[in-house]
Amino acid sequence: MDSSGQFVVSLDFELHWGRFEKVAGRRADQYYRNTLENIPHILGLFERYGIRATWATVGMLMAENVKEWRTYMPDELPLYTKSKYSAYAWFLSHDFPKEFLFAPQMVEQIIAVPGQELGSHTFSHYYGCEPGQTAQQFRADLQAAKRIAMDKFGLDLTSLVFPRNQLNEFYLPVCAEEGFTCVRSNPKDWFWQDTYRETWAKKAFRTADTLFPIGGRNSYVPDFCPSHPALPLQLPASRFFRPHHPGRGILNHWRLSRIILEMTRAARFGETYHLWWHPHNFGHHPQQNLRDLEAILQHFQFLHESFAMQSRNMRDFVAEAQLEPQRTPRSETSFVISPSPEQPRKLSRANREPTGGSACPPWRGEI
Repeated sequence: MDSSGQFVVSLDFELHWGRFEKVAGRRADQYYRNTLENIPHILGLFERYGIRATWATVGMLMAENVKEWRTYMPDELPLYTKSKYSAYAWFLSHDFPKEFLFAPQMVEQIIAVPGQELGSHTFSHYYGCEPGQTAQQFRADLQAAKRIAMDKFGLDLTSLVFPRNQLNEFYLPVCAEEGFTCVRSNPKDWFWQDTYRETWAKKAFRTADTLFPIGGRNSYVPDFCPSHPALPLQLPASRFFRPHHPGRGILNHWRLSRIILEMTRAARFGETYHLWWHPHNFGHHPQQNLRDLEAILQHFQFLHESFAMQSRNMRDFVAEAQLEPQRTPRSETSFVISPSPEQPRKLSRANREPTGGSACPPWRGEI
């Protein structure tokens, strides 16, 4: 991989499969209708500005209808201790508009655009750190996700995003055995670790970090990504692209400015910046969110012209990282460098597990 900066984009495409246990009793028809209408506009912006992106898609969403959904169900289903996390239990007990659950035509539109990678968000929006489920059930879920993608679109999925960012490091060998070469991991900050154990403090710090530099440096040299020859490359997220909210006034501007400053720093010093969000995050106030996205992509175009910053999806990143020798970041004089990803910061008592990924308790992930 050359010394220019890398701009990686990944989107978690899930529709209601990613929210069913949070808003099970509420209908949000216009929200999802806006989401589906926005995706072609997002694709148009990506094509206009030369953006290559990974669309980590829930496998269930690829089904045409309930009959096909049943056809691809794995033999082993996740047996969560809390059944509310099971997409199967929810679906069989709720009558929800099918157009907000199944969208294979939208997947066809996505993969028809140059540079768009179809990735996996598991088959069932699988929670890899919740009690009750096992590695074998996780494996069956991945196999179902790969099977439906291959059968319907002729694509072999190689990039994976763990739902709710519940990256279970004990499951990485399973991912590798099932053909996944790259997974998105979490930022190193304590408030992004152990996402299966959410607290108000973590949420508050994550929100504040959107506006102010509370966390550590979130761009990185590719060689700093946790990797092992037998395991998928872990590609850390840098920033969640939070949606526009009309009631937040100048905070919306600060949110965008923070992303633009972080992108600029990554471009100047040949580092990687990984931006992610859900398509449904644009479900409210879609026009303003699309304008905000275009502002970011226009800035990428400036960085590409000024610093040769390159757009990469997750598959591109892995392919190039495997070919290039290790390198060191460019020297830096105008910024104070926070601890590098390979040198985790000393943990507070609130974070008793090591940084570098959310490793779930071993008893949940034995294989």
